[in-house]
Amino acid sequence: MSTPLSNQEMTTRSSNMLSRLLRAREFFLVAMIVVIGIVLHLITGRFFTTPNLNAISLGFATSAIMIFGMTAALVSGGFDLSVGSVFAMGGVTAALALRAELPIPVAMLCGLGSGLLAGLVSGLLITKIQINPFITTLGMLGIARGVSLAVTEGNPIARLPEEFLVYGQGKTLEIPNLILIALLTILIGDILMRRSSAFRQIYYVGGNEEAARLSGINVDRVKIGVYVLSAMLAALAGVLSVSRFTVADPGSGTGEELRIIAACIIGGCSLRGGKGTVIGGLLGLIFVGFINNGMILLRVPVYWQQLSMGVVLLLAVGFDTFSQRWQARSRRKKAS
Repeated sequence: MSTPLSNQEMTTRSSNMLSRLLRAREFFLVAMIVVIGIVLHLITGRFFTTPNLNAISLGFATSAIMIFGMTAALVSGGFDLSVGSVFAMGGVTAALALRAELPIPVAMLCGLGSGLLAGLVSGLLITKIQINPFITTLGMLGIARGVSLAVTEGNPIARLPEEFLVYGQGKTLEIPNLILIALLTILIGDILMRRSSAFRQIYYVGGNEEAARLSGINVDRVKIGVYVLSAMLAALAGVLSVSRFTVADPGSGTGEELRIIAACIIGGCSLRGGKGTVIGGLLGLIFVGFINNGMILLRVPVYWQQLSMGVVLLLAVGFDTFSQRWQARSRRKKAS
């Protein structure tokens, strides 16, 4: 005959169950994505159709490329608010190089180079001058956007070479090249973050910067590398976006940083650093993409779509804060 559980045992079991739930966030994200998709299809009858799924995939393909860099930034204990503006600057730089009749690979490298420069400046300011990442990347947001608007005088750049458009519009084995590039970036990023000793240092820096420094990790180099990576991937996404839409718009990417940060936090990244995965960030992006697409299918005004993104971001940050406090409380109970 089983004996009833004491209050302490019930509390311990509840605590362990919630801890397992928090660790299994990626599994539950997949479940929520499936449920949302089924509900939207039942309501609209158009969600699980090939054209709509293709539109969703292409819609967040460039954002998926930036997930890798933002995950690394958040895991390191910082974040990058400049990705939307660097996205535009990378595309504009590549378009200007193409208009100057530079070879396509060289023009694309110029776009990536603009991202490298932006990330290097941000990383140096954060590590050497000790400026807060929020202020630094907010400043870079204004600088990159200002450069894009200044060199184009606010006008889009069109009439680009047809050969350049294959990256954003072409297909390989009937799969859009843009989606393949995004998936490859996510796959490589997730493997590196999980398996590479160099990238694992990002977790140590984000978890406890002082301990990482004392253990021999070059913290400044890790942080600079993180911001260079984030900015270069944002610039690459911008270049590919220009290839897809055939025009470089200096105003593109506005608000993209909030979407990427929200996706990463929903996917398990912590604002306190030391925690998060690239795959989790991708799942968070799919979750956000499904919600946005559902609102479009339901003909919800665009203003409410912006509101929903703000609500999702606040809920994600709130859940992250709650989970951090709960896990800290559980550790204290176990220690006592």
